[in-house]
Amino acid sequence: MKRIAIVGSGYMGGGMAQVFALAGYPCSLADVDEDTARTGRRRLVAEADRFESAGLFPAGASDRVAANILAAASIEEAVTEADYIAEVVPEDLNVKGVTLKRIGRAAPSRAIIATNTSAISISTLAAFVVNPERFLGVHWMNPAPFVPSVEIIPSAQTSREVVDVVEAMLDGVGKVPTRASDSAGFVANRLQFALFREAALIVEEGLSTTQSVDEIVSNSFGFRLPFFGPFAIADMAGLDVYAGAFATLEATLGDRFSTPESLHSLVQAGNLGVKSGAGYANYEAGSAAELVAGRDRAYVALESLRRDLRSSAMGVDLAPGG
Repeated sequence: MKRIAIVGSGYMGGGMAQVFALAGYPCSLADVDEDTARTGRRRLVAEADRFESAGLFPAGASDRVAANILAAASIEEAVTEADYIAEVVPEDLNVKGVTLKRIGRAAPSRAIIATNTSAISISTLAAFVVNPERFLGVHWMNPAPFVPSVEIIPSAQTSREVVDVVEAMLDGVGKVPTRASDSAGFVANRLQFALFREAALIVEEGLSTTQSVDEIVSNSFGFRLPFFGPFAIADMAGLDVYAGAFATLEATLGDRFSTPESLHSLVQAGNLGVKSGAGYANYEAGSAAELVAGRDRAYVALESLRRDLRSSAMGVDLAPGG
């Protein structure tokens, strides 16, 4: 991978271009026309300068972004010599289809083509691409320069080599690439939207306010999520505890809170998580104590960071719920 093309100069595409530019990749930026691409480039350079001044980007970042991002006159011009092309246009099947057809016709046959979609099937989009074995979903998170996770979603036609190359490239620019299956919402959005739906229901039922829900989430299980995913958190809490809570929730709220089969099976087998040495993960002798000690240090450090940010002279204001 030597040359990058980003088709779509908006918030997500622009952030992706900044990441690649900071990593030293020449990056062509395209949009509906050259003026829009030029406007996007100017915004990205100015934004990089602000980020650099605030200590969010390293020294010299704005110069590097300015040197490595070029506004292209058209989609075709942007992709004609690219090795990796990211389509980052609005989440509309027709718009993406037209754009991917233009990219496929103009791009070199060697070029890898990626779509940044939040939920559209990669297999569906692959129908618009010439040589679909080089096509895959690469779903960045917002804001692109700062959130580590990137989901890699191959279709049934995507070659393994393409997936490996993209994974290595993303790792090289400091992201955390994780492979996901081509299903609605992939992983991140399926989980995120499930949480949002339940939060909205709680408010709509008059059980809480939006402010209180945000405050509870960010100061309870959300406080743990920077360090641990849901399975690790469940293992530490005790899977028998989770099973008991599910029983209560199901009795009150119905089938949407029925006990997951995997949880039921583990509890029945006596695998209760950290305290029994095995749950969703296995814990070697002594590792459980190390895990808990590390968890406690991480939580204390995070709360200290939050207090510092709330009182920072930089004017960062993290409300209790934010």
